[in-house]
Amino acid sequence: MTLLLLLLLNYLITFVFMNGPSRVTVPYSTFLEQLNADNVKDITAQGNNIQGDFKKSVTYGSASGTLFQSERPIFAQDNLEATLQQHNVPINAVPPGSGQSPVLSLLLSFGPALLLIGGFLYLSRRMQSAGPGGILGAFGQSRAKLYTPDSGPRTTFADVAGIDEAKQDLAQVVDFLKTPDKYQRLGAQIPHGILLVGPPGTGKTLLARAVAGESNRPFLSLSASEFVEAIVGVGAARVRDLFAKAKEAAPSIIFIDELDAIGRSRASSATFGANDEREQTLNQILTEMDGFTPNQNVVVLAATNRPEVLDPALLRPGRFDRRVTVSPPDRVGREAILKIHTRNLRLAPDVDLDDVAGATAGFVGADLRNIANEAALIAAQKGEDQVTKVDFDEAIERSVLGLRRPIVLGPDEKRLIAYHESGHALMGLLVPGADPVKKLTIVPRGLSLGSTYSQPIDDRYNYPESYLRGRITLALGGRAAEEVAYGAVTTGAESDLQQVNQIARSMVARFGMSPKLGPLNLTQPGDGNVAQHFSEETSRLLDEEVRRIVDECHRESVRMLTDNRDRLDRLAEAVLKKDTLDQDEIYAATGISKPPLPRPVIAPPLPANGSSRDRDLTKDEVGSEIRR
Repeated sequence: MTLLLLLLLNYLITFVFMNGPSRVTVPYSTFLEQLNADNVKDITAQGNNIQGDFKKSVTYGSASGTLFQSERPIFAQDNLEATLQQHNVPINAVPPGSGQSPVLSLLLSFGPALLLIGGFLYLSRRMQSAGPGGILGAFGQSRAKLYTPDSGPRTTFADVAGIDEAKQDLAQVVDFLKTPDKYQRLGAQIPHGILLVGPPGTGKTLLARAVAGESNRPFLSLSASEFVEAIVGVGAARVRDLFAKAKEAAPSIIFIDELDAIGRSRASSATFGANDEREQTLNQILTEMDGFTPNQNVVVLAATNRPEVLDPALLRPGRFDRRVTVSPPDRVGREAILKIHTRNLRLAPDVDLDDVAGATAGFVGADLRNIANEAALIAAQKGEDQVTKVDFDEAIERSVLGLRRPIVLGPDEKRLIAYHESGHALMGLLVPGADPVKKLTIVPRGLSLGSTYSQPIDDRYNYPESYLRGRITLALGGRAAEEVAYGAVTTGAESDLQQVNQIARSMVARFGMSPKLGPLNLTQPGDGNVAQHFSEETSRLLDEEVRRIVDECHRESVRMLTDNRDRLDRLAEAVLKKDTLDQDEIYAATGISKPPLPRPVIAPPLPANGSSRDRDLTKDEVGSEIRR
C-alpha cells in the first residue's frame, strides 16, 4: 500500500504539476498560417518554443483546442517579430529554466529524498511492532513450519519401511519424548542432536516426520538454507528465535534438512578476515545445542547426504552426538516400501511385488514411489481397470532408460545401432559373472539411440576385481562390435567411454587394484574425488595403469566378439526385425543356453590363510561407478 501511494505521488508531481494544461502541438507552418489569418490571440516564447492561445479552436490530427504550442526551426529566416506586431499579437518572453514556482522547485529537489526517508521510517516502525530488534527483529524471525498433533494426518513408523535399523535407533528418542520422566529420574539425558546420514531419496525427512508423529510432540521443520540472508546477523537471529520457540513448546523436535548448507567446515571456507554470515549462523547453532539442559527436552534432528563436509564441532558429543545411517533398502526392504506405495493402487493378480523388488536393485524409497506412480499413470493412459505386471515393467524401463523419442532412423544408421547394442548384449552373455541381460532395443529412449538393459539378480555389497573388469569389457562391447563389423568406430560410444574411465580410474585410485601403485587410495577423504596431493610420477603411473586396464579389456572384448561373429550377426539381424528383444529371444538368437537361476557369482579364490585379498566395499562406494 505504501509503495502504491509513493508511485501515485510521483505521478502527480511529474505529469500534473510539472506539465501544466494540455496544449495542441502544431507545426510551425500551421502557426504561421493562423497568424496570417489573424487567429492568434497571444504568445509566450521561451527559446525556440512558442506557446499561446488561438482566438478560435484549431484542429490538428486528432487534437483540437485554443491552447497550442509549436517549435520555431533554427534555420527560419522570417521576420516573426514584425509579423506579430503587424497583427497586434502580444509577445511574452520567459527566460530558459524559469516558469516554476519556488515551492515546486524545492519539492522537486528534495522530494525523492524525503520520500525515501519517510518510507524507511514507516518500515522501521512496522518492523518494531513485529518484535524487538527493529529491522533485524522482523527478518530474524524463524521461518520454521510448526506441526502439532492437531495439524492433520500424522506420519508414523508404519509409513516407513525398508530402513528398520534406523527406526530402531530412533525408537529411544520417541520413548524419551513420550515419557521423559522415566529417563530424568535416573539422571539420563537424551542425545542433544541426531544426524540422519544417507544418499538422497532414502527417507531421511520421512523418518524425521515419523519420529514427530510417533512421539505426538510439536515438530518444527525448515531447510538449513532458510537461515542465511544477505543482511548480516539475520541467520544467527533466526537460530535464536527457532530454539526459543522449540523451548516454549518442549518437549519438541527441531528438524533441519540439508544441514551441510550452513554446517560446512569453517576451515575449508575461510573468508580472509571477513565476518561470514554463514559462519555466524553455524556458531549460533553450536551455542544453542551445547546449552541444552535435560529439563528443556528439545531434540534436534538433522539430515545430510554429505557428512564428510560438516564442521567437526557439530559432530562432537553434546551436539550431534549420535549418527543414524539411512542406507538404500535391500530386496526385502524394497518389497515393504512397494507395499506402502501401492496401498491405494488396484493391482492385477499377476503383479508380484517381490519380483518388482528384485528388478529394482539399487533403487531407494523415492525411486520406488516414482515407479508405483508411473505404473498407475501408464495403466490409466491405457484405459485399464488395474495396474498390471506389464505396467510395472514399463515404468521400470522408463525410470532406467527414459521415455521413447519419436526419431526416424535411416536403414544404415539403424543397422549400425543394432550391431552396437548387440555387442553389449552378447558380451553380457559371454562375460563370466555379468549381470543378466533382460532386454535389447534399438528404439531411441532418453538420450540414447538404443539400449541394453541388464538387471542384477541380487543386492551386492562387495565387488571383486574380476567383476569390475567384466563391466569394463561389457561397456566396450558396443565399440568393439563396430570395429568387428565395420572396421571403424563412431561417436555412439561416448557414454560407454565415460563409464569405462570412471570404473578404471576408481580401480586404480580408490580400490588399490594396480600392481604398480599397490594398495593405495589416492582420493580425497570423504568425497571420493581424486586429489592432486601426490607426485607427478604417481600421477603418471595412475594414468598408465588406467590405460593398461582399459586396453586389456578392449582387446578382450574385440577377441570375444571376433570369436563369436556369427552370434553377433544373428543377434543384430533379430533386433533389426523386431526392434526389441526380451531375454528369451536374445538367448534364442545367439544360440546360447540360458543358465539356471540363481546364476553363480564369480569371485576370486581365497588365499590359503582364509582372508580375502579384496577390500569389503559398501554399495555407496562403488554404485556410481559400476551401474549403467
